Amino acid sequence: MGRKRKHSVAEAAAPVKDDSAPERPKRTLLGWKDKKEDAEEAKAASASASAPAFRNKEKVLVTCSRRISFRYRHLMLNMVSLLPHCKKDSKVEAKSSKGATLNELVELKGSSSCLFFECRKHKDLYMWMVKSPSGPSVKFLVNAVHTMEELKLTGNHLKGSRPLLTFSSNFDKDVHWKLLKEMLTQVFGIPKEHRKSKPYHDHVFAFSIVDDHIWFRNYQISVPHNEADKVARGGLDKMTLVEVGPRFCLNPIKIFGGSFGGPTLYENPFYVSPNQIRALEKRNKAGKFAKKIKAKTRRKMHELSNPLEPDEFADMWKDDE
Repeated sequence: MGRKRKHSVAEAAAPVKDDSAPERPKRTLLGWKDKKEDAEEAKAASASASAPAFRNKEKVLVTCSRRISFRYRHLMLNMVSLLPHCKKDSKVEAKSSKGATLNELVELKGSSSCLFFECRKHKDLYMWMVKSPSGPSVKFLVNAVHTMEELKLTGNHLKGSRPLLTFSSNFDKDVHWKLLKEMLTQVFGIPKEHRKSKPYHDHVFAFSIVDDHIWFRNYQISVPHNEADKVARGGLDKMTLVEVGPRFCLNPIKIFGGSFGGPTLYENPFYVSPNQIRALEKRNKAGKFAKKIKAKTRRKMHELSNPLEPDEFADMWKDDE
């Protein structure tokens, strides 16, 4: 038998040259992408998927009480047209149990906030702004109401577009103003990508505090559309504001800890109810009438105390019988 052949040490294989063409980067609408960029985007997407982003699902129920006047009803309809994320419901009886009824309505409609317009004596309008079901809630007296139909202003903006919310610097002074600012932001701020809203910002909601009252204004952002006057990004000097409407003034009365009630967190010390104002006006009018009666009695007493002397020529032109 022949000898076994010794296994020689395997020689290191020489590197083979790769003559194939390099892999082309991925083409997109924005250009070419390399594998490194794809890997970075995949990492960012996985990180965002692990921490879900906050999505605003705010919905507002807008309703009113029975026996509301036409002007206040038109104001409510204007607010419905300005807030595409709101839901409208039928009128509610303004009784002591309206809080439980409205909380149930808010839950049935799947809403998280409520704007309730309550009219009393066909004269006074109160507005409840409520975060349901845990609160807080604010009760306002609404003054200086001017609807869109009444004003007939020249401003106009797209229906359903998202507004910019602006607040005066007074909202950062006291705690109750900060709370009201947060509630107004949540109620009047339209959620992003809402199905009934449009992805444009072409009007501004302005909230300003004057004499401890919140004044509301709605302005259109007017931009020139001519090619020669086309506004560059950030060019605010050519933009103007044109008022659209409506207008109203909110006088805060009380802030409650719960929904339509609960512990009182704040009470306005300068608030005077419209009933007291009307009572004072009646007293002033009654005082004027009492002054007239006193003047008449004084005149009669003066005439009795100072009678006139008989006139000798009084019977001169009477015919002799």
